[in-house]
Amino acid sequence: MNNKFSKRIREFKPSGTHQLLQMSERPEVISFAGGFPAPELFPVEELKAVCEAVLNEQGPASLQYSTTEGYIPLRQAICGRMKDIGIESNYENVMITSGSQQAIDLTGKLFIDEGDVIICESPTYLAAINAFKVYNPRFVEVDMDEDGMIMEELEKKLQAHPDVKFIYTIPDFQNPTGRTMKLERRQRMVQLANQYDVVILEDNPYGAIRFAGEPLPPLKHFDTEGRVIYLSTFSKIFSPGLRLGWICADEAFMARYVSLKESADLHTDSFAQRVAAKYIEMYDLESHIEKIRAIYKERYSAMASCIKEYLPPSVSYSTPQGGLFIWLELPESIDSAELLQDCLRNHVAFVSGASFFPNGGGHNTLRLNFSNMSNENIAEGIRRLADVLRSKL
Repeated sequence: MNNKFSKRIREFKPSGTHQLLQMSERPEVISFAGGFPAPELFPVEELKAVCEAVLNEQGPASLQYSTTEGYIPLRQAICGRMKDIGIESNYENVMITSGSQQAIDLTGKLFIDEGDVIICESPTYLAAINAFKVYNPRFVEVDMDEDGMIMEELEKKLQAHPDVKFIYTIPDFQNPTGRTMKLERRQRMVQLANQYDVVILEDNPYGAIRFAGEPLPPLKHFDTEGRVIYLSTFSKIFSPGLRLGWICADEAFMARYVSLKESADLHTDSFAQRVAAKYIEMYDLESHIEKIRAIYKERYSAMASCIKEYLPPSVSYSTPQGGLFIWLELPESIDSAELLQDCLRNHVAFVSGASFFPNGGGHNTLRLNFSNMSNENIAEGIRRLADVLRSKL
């Protein structure tokens, strides 16, 4: 039956992340693998009241088919949130998606033909790599430092590849490194995109979770030509299970996004959209996010302290000002994929860094998530990791 499958799916190679997450869900495993928000922070009690209000006030409409673009009051609320961070938009430039992951997939479908070049940070978000790989592009990676993608390197790649379709970037608390692109580089990236006629796909799932430093305007803030497509989500600041993300884009892009989404799932969950909009109406979402920031700051500090205390000094690590992740670079002699197998036997899990490099590499790197574990489990998990790592040195 294999010959019945499309060439695309026959050539597609799973990342292995699904299997890892299944293994790490075993109760005896302390998992730093998934990018999961802390479930104890989900506003369960408030949502009980919100769901009742939605059903009482909009029962039939909340359970009916809806427009592909999404529920207008929610799109208007999103425009208000984006205005607070420097993005001027109209709800007509916003489409609700089934999480920002669908937005990434639709973008691949919109722009990528087989063999097309897309530029990304090195390393970059593994689920974006997987979504784009379905369309068989060529990935061109650009090196990063602690201040994000290096603009001199980006310009060299743009010069070498004049047919680039888009630049994919996560400027705030990048997944997997936790790094943030500094202000001057944000401005320069938009300038380069204008100069070389390239679209920018700005993915911002973590920007609201800043627990240190000063906020920076998104790339979309500097967009004067409508070439920055902005993606974000409620998953990290509200509830990932509702699967609510959004695209903010120029009209020329939005009409095509709507057509693609209509063919994919018609529209995002009507009830979930109304629940989110009603929650924003009834409660203070910013106050809820502030609680998240405080907890994640505490857990980041706990993990950073444990890394410094327990791991060998030959291990370097990122120092994010927000988000969910710390990035580790191990001695060259260590393969993190092999290390992971030994760590799983010691009941601790992480994501091997090689998964984040679309063209290979990163064998001695790994990503740790700190948002979904108590301080006690963070300390015990890092001790277990340190025990296994020392046995390899």
